[in-house]
Formats: sequence, C-alpha cells, structure tokens
Amino acid sequence: MTKKCVFFDADGTILDIEKGVPADVKPAIRQLIQNGHLAFLCTGRSRAYIPKEVEELGLTGMITNLGAYMEYQGKCILNREISTQDAKRAVEILRNCGMVPVLEGAEYMYYDLDEYTTDVDWFADLITRDVGARRLPIRGNESNLHISKISAKKMPGCFPQKACQELEPIFDSIRHEGNFVGKTIEFITKGCSKGLAICVICAVLGIDMRDTIAFGDSNNDLAMFQVVHTKIAMGNGSSELIRQADYVTDPLEKGGIPKALRHLGLIS
Repeated sequence: MTKKCVFFDADGTILDIEKGVPADVKPAIRQLIQNGHLAFLCTGRSRAYIPKEVEELGLTGMITNLGAYMEYQGKCILNREISTQDAKRAVEILRNCGMVPVLEGAEYMYYDLDEYTTDVDWFADLITRDVGARRLPIRGNESNLHISKISAKKMPGCFPQKACQELEPIFDSIRHEGNFVGKTIEFITKGCSKGLAICVICAVLGIDMRDTIAFGDSNNDLAMFQVVHTKIAMGNGSSELIRQADYVTDPLEKGGIPKALRHLGLIS
C-alpha cells in the first residue's frame, strides 16, 4: 500500500477534554504508524496544552496553534509569534468588546483565573488542571506575551463583530458553532492555517497530496479539508464539516477513529 500521511485534530477527534485519549484510539494510531504511514496531530490547541498521553502516541509530528507551530520528530521547525505589542493591544480590544481572552503560545497559555472561569466555559478548570505550570496570568505579563493565537470567549452583551473588525489587521479569525466551542472565536496569526501547514509539511517531506487524509470535527478543520485528498468527519462534527466529508465515521467515544482507519484499509 502507498504510504499515507494522516492528520488528526485533537479535541473531539482523538481526544476528549475530560477523559483523554480513548483506549481504542491508542492502538489504532500505533498500528497505523507501524504499518508505515505518517501520523500528525493537527490542532488548534497550543503546544503548551498537548497532554503527555498524546505525546506518548509516537506521532510523526505536530501542527498546533492552528498552523503557527510545527514539530517534526520531536523538533520544532516553525514557531510564528505575533509581537508583544499586538498581543497586548488584542487583549485590550477584546476586553473592551466584552470578551474574555485566552492567549496561546508554544510554551505557555496566558489567562486570568478570575476572568476565565467555568461560568465562561464549563471546561475552564480542566484546562487549568491540565496546563499546570504552563499557565501564566495576563496581568503582570502584558510586556512579555509570547503567543500566536487567541481563543476569545463571547459573553452576554459582547460585541464580537466589532472585535473581529478591529483585530482584522493582525489576525485571521474562525467562528465556531455547537455546544462545546460555540462561544469561541479563534484569532490566528495572519496567514496561518491548518491547511497551509499541511501543505508545507507535505512539501518538505515529499508527500503527494493524493496521499493525504484528515480527521476532524469542528469548523477550524475546514482548512484541512480544503487541501487534503480524503476528508473524514467525526459523527458529531459540525454541520459544515460533515457536508464536505468524503466519509462520516462514528463519534470519538463510539469507536470512530479505528472504524474509519479500518474503512480506509490503513489498519486491520
């Protein structure tokens, strides 16, 4: 079989924010790699927020921060950050528009515990638990922010359109839908995307785009679907992603990853 290059989103695709990587996903990805295929994480999560159990899967590499950070065989090959001045300005704009900023970099995530609470996202405490010492407060670090992405949380009475307009010179943006991340607008380093990162990785490694596959569940995976050959949506994915998919597998918690890999003939 021709060697394939498979790109997996994290949350909702190979990873559950509460339960971690399901037991059936680990052997499936390991068998995929043992069968000679390449396997990359391709996520909106920051590199600072990649759990140890994902690192232990033995992935070929990682694309994080929606393409602003790339890693191959454990080594960083790209880390695009915005300027500290722009990061500070973005925080001011988002707060003035009634939104809560969560800043994401390769080494740290920055947010204030009294601002980003479970009233904003039910999973905020889980993020704080998992990030641990890799979380720093925004207050006190305004002149030392190393980030490439912001997850901005919409609050009642906020002005997201105004925020998007004011931040447009600095960031591209992705609006989400659904219960899990529906309140989030992701602001990404200008020009970065999962799709572009995939194209760069494949060009560097000499991978034919006809041999690429992507697994995803949310709107920030649409950029992957625009460039790969085979598009796999999780069964509980966003409506737009499912419309564009070549194959819709079961949800993560119902064995969707091994089912799809078997369907594609990549594992037995």
